[in-house]
Amino acid sequence: MSYVGPDSDGFIDGDGDGPRRPRRFSGGPLTVTLAALVPTALAGWLIWQVVGGPGENEPAKTLPAASQSSTAEADTTSPSPSKSDDGKKGDGSPSATPSKSKAPSSSSKPAGSGPLKGKVVVIDPGHNPGNFRHTAEINRLVDIGTNRKECDTTGTSTNAGYTEAQFTLDVSRRLRTLLQQQGATVELTQNGDRSWGPCVDERARIGNKAHADAVISVHADGSAAGNRGFHVILPASVKSGSADTTAIAGPSRDLGERVAGNFLRATGSAPSNYIGGGTGLDVRKDLGGLNLSTQPKVFIECGNMRDAKDAALLTSGAWRQKAAQGMSDGIVSFLRG
Repeated sequence: MSYVGPDSDGFIDGDGDGPRRPRRFSGGPLTVTLAALVPTALAGWLIWQVVGGPGENEPAKTLPAASQSSTAEADTTSPSPSKSDDGKKGDGSPSATPSKSKAPSSSSKPAGSGPLKGKVVVIDPGHNPGNFRHTAEINRLVDIGTNRKECDTTGTSTNAGYTEAQFTLDVSRRLRTLLQQQGATVELTQNGDRSWGPCVDERARIGNKAHADAVISVHADGSAAGNRGFHVILPASVKSGSADTTAIAGPSRDLGERVAGNFLRATGSAPSNYIGGGTGLDVRKDLGGLNLSTQPKVFIECGNMRDAKDAALLTSGAWRQKAAQGMSDGIVSFLRG
């Protein structure tokens, strides 16, 4: 997903064609080390531990790079995004004015038994495969709390035409199944059941209305070739206009750290080599999907679709299942404390 906003430091993270400079965390660097990933049982659980918060001037330690390999199983049946808008300019929150297409219905089955019984999770599959057919609708400006941005964007795609919207919907459905197996009630902001959108502000409202215990927005980046790896975007502490993340910034960081650690373990993918200083974490205040959320929420950029090696992973069904498992493990860890 590519968003360019007031906190983006000139970097295009998402579907942009050019690289951007690494951004600084708004809340200070996070020290994450290999020692923080301590397996406490052979059952495969990962404990994501932050070792002593660094001082303001202490550099963040990096997570270890992991080997990445996979066979590509590209699915290019869906239309590619329009070339005039293959980057994301505004981020994941729906429009102040709900779209005229069919409103998303709950994607959840009745909650079963399991450790997450009684918990509600909202999954936000970034973008929509039909957005490129509705440029007027998705280009209209909506309130993101601190200013106004485009309702949504088309998202990015691999060079072979596998779209981010296809990727996010597939991974989100896999993640939904895993969380439902744990007993959670799960809702998707869209499930391929509307022709475009929802806008970023509406996406935020869906999680708020559901009183979600955790919200995750699934994306893939569109940076320059050679930029690789995943990163999790955390909300900055913002109180401006209609945005107030002061209550969720802390819990969202906890959620994001757990998702990042478990995603690394499940997929073997390294943290981003171009965002977050090797921590796999990034803090932003220009994304409506985070600014307008009243529930703990993070975004995850699973890899860079414009890099051939990352694209081989993102187009692999086996790897997408690992990605969903990593996210699920992180969310379960957060919700169980």
